[in-house]
Parts: sequence; C-alpha cells; structure tokens
Amino acid sequence: MPRSKKGKRGSGKSGGRNGVKGESGASDDDLASEAMSHYSSASENALVLEDGTGEAVDELTALEETEDKLRQCIDDLTDKSAKMRQAALESLRLVFSSRVLYDFLTERRITLTDCLERCLKKGGGEEQAAAATLFVLLCVQLGGGDEAEECFKMIRPLFSAILIDGGANVSARQSDLVRSMSQLEGVFMSSYPNREGALPASKPGHPALCSAALQAWALLVTLCPVSRLAVLLDLHLPKLQACLESSDVNYRIVVGETIALLVELGRDIDEDFEVEDSDGLCVSLKGLATDSNKHRAKNDRRKQRSVFREVLHYIENEDFQEEKIRFGVEGIYIDGWMRRLVYDAFKDLLESGVRHHLQFNSLLRDIFGLGAPLILDAGVKVNKISRFEKHLFNSAAFKARTKLRNKVRDKRADVM
Repeated sequence: MPRSKKGKRGSGKSGGRNGVKGESGASDDDLASEAMSHYSSASENALVLEDGTGEAVDELTALEETEDKLRQCIDDLTDKSAKMRQAALESLRLVFSSRVLYDFLTERRITLTDCLERCLKKGGGEEQAAAATLFVLLCVQLGGGDEAEECFKMIRPLFSAILIDGGANVSARQSDLVRSMSQLEGVFMSSYPNREGALPASKPGHPALCSAALQAWALLVTLCPVSRLAVLLDLHLPKLQACLESSDVNYRIVVGETIALLVELGRDIDEDFEVEDSDGLCVSLKGLATDSNKHRAKNDRRKQRSVFREVLHYIENEDFQEEKIRFGVEGIYIDGWMRRLVYDAFKDLLESGVRHHLQFNSLLRDIFGLGAPLILDAGVKVNKISRFEKHLFNSAAFKARTKLRNKVRDKRADVM
C-alpha cells in the first residue's frame, strides 16, 4: 500500500494520552510525606513535618529529618524481616521518584548498591522486583556520570543472570531489564510465530514479561548505528506484524507502538523506506483500530482502538499527533514515537514525580535538551509571563528540540 503524501507533523491536537492530563498534581512535600508515612506503618518510624503544636517546622529541619529517615530505610534493607525490607524498598521508591537527592545518594551509592544486590540475591520475587526498580531510580538520581556507571557495572551481572534464568520469578525478570539487546531479544522473540506461522500458547505472566523486554529493547534500538538498525528492521518488523494477533491486549499495544517506532527510525535513515507487505500491515492495524469484539473488556477495546488509530495514521500518512508536556514555566514537545517512548519510560518509572525531575534532574534535562535547571524567583508565576516572553521561550524550545533530534541521528551514524 503506497504511502500518501507526507503529512505535517504536529497537526493533531496536543494533550494526548501521555500529556499532562491524568498526571497527579501532588506536591513534592506531599509525596515525600506519603512515602515516609507508608514506611512508618511498618517500621513505627514516622517522618514528622510538623512540631507538637501542629505548626510547620523550618525547611532545613524538615530536610534533616527526611535524610534521617532515608538513612533508616537504607539500614532496614539489611533487616532479617522480609516485610521490613519490602517496606523500606517501597518508601525509598516513593521518595526517589518525587525528589532529586543527588548529593545525599552520591555519598551512599556503594552502600545502597550493596543492599540492593543482597535483596536481589536473597529476596523473593516481589522483593527482587522492588529492588530492581529502586536500582533504576538510583541510576536516574545519579545521572549520566561516572557514579551511575560504577553502580551499574557492579550489579549488571546479577541483572543479566536473572533475566536469562527461565526458572527465575517472572515478576523479578520483568523488572530486571537493564542489559544487552541480545538478552532482551531472547525474551520477547519467544512470542514470535513458529515455522508454521502459529503463535505459541501464552503462559501465565509471559505476555507481561515480553512487553517489558520489548519496551526496553526499543529504547536501546534508538541508539543503534545505521548499519545495525537496517538489519534489525529486516529481522523484526515481519515477526512483530504477526504478533499483532496476540491474545494479550497490552502486548498487542506494545507491539504496535514498537512497529511505529521502527518505521519512524527507518524513515529517518531513508525517506523512501517502506514496510514489506504494507498492505497487510495496514489491514491488521485497521482491524485493531476498529475492534468491537464484545469478548474484550470495554476499557481494553477503547485503549487498543486509540493507540492503533495513531499507529495506522502514522504508517499511512507519516503524521504524528504532537503533545506538549508542561512543568513550571517550561515544557517539552513529544513530536515522534522515539521521543514518546523515552518520555513514557521515565513517566512509568517516576510516576507523578516526572515533572519535578524534568525541572531539576540533570540527566532528564540533558536527555530532553533542556540545559541546566532554571533558577527563578519564588514569586514568579506562569500566568505573569508576558506573551512576548512566552514567544521567546517557545522559539528556544523549538530550536533545542530540533538540535536534539539531529544529535540523536548523528549518534546512530555508522562508526568505522
């Protein structure tokens, strides 16, 4: 099926499924308080942000008390009680996702990494999954420098061992997806059709594991050199198209989004790139975009139709529904499948804290081309910025966005 004339990117309305709508507006202090309150229910150590009269304590005292409780959480990761360790992991996860703690964690990164390694080795499936998630958050907190790389090298062998161990807990394997592309392929390719073209029978927990592996693999694909990318497109696009017939709705959606990403990357390196059997692909996508099967849950049908309408529209017209994510006086544009994939990965990890990290976390700001964190007067409000200032900001954001996309393309250039 020939592609129609190239559409204008960003022609859709902003504020889609990954936009601001639907994200929590809870403040950072609320999230930290919630985390410590959660922890206190198990450890009987509550974080108190008010004095005995109910009046708020000063910010410095609150920070000191927060750090004291964080130290206690880290100590409790070595407790004999699995319940205590699990509570500590959950409390640390909530705080790590809602605040930037670079200085505090830099001094304790080795200790914390050792504790998480112990949880991964000796804990049950839920504890392993929680420890893996917390380790990813630790790397996000430490940024893209030597500290994060040092911690990653310490724990990567253990992650790899869990991922390739077919007998390991499914929940743990699903969370431990920080490893090479070949290992990830070994997981999700088990969902590919056999020689007769039939999809394998689905085992409990297997679609979720394949979804997580495919999403992690897709992130790494965006950094591949052009020569390697061409091989991956030829190998995986036909097989992924067959996986659109999977019985699991969430896996079908991940497959559809991955197909759109691969097509976008293919078009980035070759304007005339076409999908093999594009007619068959569009027929499959159209069927999923209009699916009204009453045997499926209503919410699943709605979600599936929404995603596959976007995928079909992009495959046919190369038109992507642009979104703008606002935080403070800044914002980032989601103008393609690659950028959406990266943003969604951080949003899934950081949840309602993603805006805070976009404002203050150097790693996220570097990835999205935002530069150093802005330092604004506390009295500055978004609605007090003049229209001219907004125009200047939007112009600068557009230039930064274009520069970042070109930079990413350059990173995928062949290196001899």
